[in-house]
Amino acid sequence: MRILGIDPGLQIAGFGVVDVDGPQLRYVASGTIKTTHLVRGDLPARLKVLFDGVREVVQRYQPDMASVEIVFTNVNPQATLLLGQARGACITALVSSDLAVAEYTALQMKKAVAGYGKAGKAEVQQMVMRLLKLPALPGKDAADALGLAITHAHAGRSTAILAAATALKPNASASYKAGRHY
Repeated sequence: MRILGIDPGLQIAGFGVVDVDGPQLRYVASGTIKTTHLVRGDLPARLKVLFDGVREVVQRYQPDMASVEIVFTNVNPQATLLLGQARGACITALVSSDLAVAEYTALQMKKAVAGYGKAGKAEVQQMVMRLLKLPALPGKDAADALGLAITHAHAGRSTAILAAATALKPNASASYKAGRHY
């Protein structure tokens, strides 16, 4: 299975592609989609670059599914809204390419990759390099994207094993408000 990880950002969005064969991970590609060449206030143009860039990555590497970082809320609400719009452009590009999208927080990704939810960027870069046997450190945004793909490779496998072992079925008595319980 081929997984595309996306680390959304309004100025720089990272992408990383890994192949998964059982417990084996293999690096395919990584990089960034940048909007820094555009006028800072031209949000629609930036979102279009992100959308088109993600679609191009999907077309080039033909992933089977994608994972995207969930936006955290920070001190600056305006920055959070802008990041959310960038994330939306990335997710829309993935979904319009008929890909299933899984979502993980930065904490979940760092825990899965580095073993510590508050790991720094450098630690994530080091662990991604080791896990994928890369000859050098990937860039920060690309490392986060690769980390998201790795996280989904591990989480997806675990979820499939649990589902098979427990024959998960929806709990019909759970209310709609509470969501479905398995």
